Amino acid sequence: MKKILTYITKIALPLLIAGVLLFYMYRDFDFSEAKRIFLHEMNIWWLLASLVPITLSHIMRGLRWLITLEPLGYKPKRGDSIDSILIAYASNIVIPRVGEVSRCAMLSKYDGVPHSKALGTLVAERLVDMLLVLLFVCVMLLTQLDVFVSLFAQTGTNEGALTALFTSPKTYIIIAVVIAVCALLWLGLKKTKLYAKIKQMVRGFIDGLLSLKTMHRKGLFLLYTIGIWIGYFLEFYLAFFCFPFTAELSVVQALVIFAAISLAIIIPTPNGAGPWHFVVISMMTLYGVSQTDASSFALIVHAFQTLGVMCLGAYGWVALQVRNKKRVDGYDASHQDSLLARQ
Repeated sequence: MKKILTYITKIALPLLIAGVLLFYMYRDFDFSEAKRIFLHEMNIWWLLASLVPITLSHIMRGLRWLITLEPLGYKPKRGDSIDSILIAYASNIVIPRVGEVSRCAMLSKYDGVPHSKALGTLVAERLVDMLLVLLFVCVMLLTQLDVFVSLFAQTGTNEGALTALFTSPKTYIIIAVVIAVCALLWLGLKKTKLYAKIKQMVRGFIDGLLSLKTMHRKGLFLLYTIGIWIGYFLEFYLAFFCFPFTAELSVVQALVIFAAISLAIIIPTPNGAGPWHFVVISMMTLYGVSQTDASSFALIVHAFQTLGVMCLGAYGWVALQVRNKKRVDGYDASHQDSLLARQ
């Protein structure tokens, strides 16, 4: 039963969400039009160029991770950290959010970083990313409020219902009840072996979170964080120049769409499929791009970017195996030489 529930929540449900949204957006779409645009109107060199900033973004994410691990006393190989990032993003295509676990497992296996502490630093990173994204989205909302209001109207979103949800006392009562139930369950587990394991895991998790406070290169950490998100944006924005119908859109318009995407991909689907398409198509039509052209853009660009993630992930996997095989072989050879010398 547990395996079935895990399968439903981690695989079936994300696929269902992606499938429903994609069906909704493309139910009346003429795919031959996307083929025509791909063969005759698209400048593929801009898509290839978009791989550069996203690759640099992944490299900076790997380097940033090393900074958060330093206060805990761990210094993984730079290549292992970067390759684990590449593998993580590729893993998310198969099972959303599994990449976070896989990248921690890689460093645990090859560099001896405890899984719980690696996961703690990862959550700390995500908190910083979330704060930066929220700041960016708030700026876009304040400066481009009319666009988001139009988007809510077009998609049938009830702003009043959303406001009521976050201001209703019932919402906070439910949250309080959930916290109370979790606390009672926690107290009930205190005398079990499971409690000791959970306690150890939580301690490692907290150590990881506190690494932000004790890290030595905070300025470089912030610089990498900003660079990561600039890379994400440039990957998206450079794709605009692939097509004549998006090449005229401004940087500000691209930033607004990117802000909406950043919120939409919170929904866990394979590489954002579904929510990503929904937002891009909806926002582009607000800026005067036809439904057919916007749908073609979303279909082609997302497919190409997904292929790019897979290729980078494959490279990361091969590089990780080769690098650590060389290390093991080198250690074994030197160890055997030292034994022969002693004899």
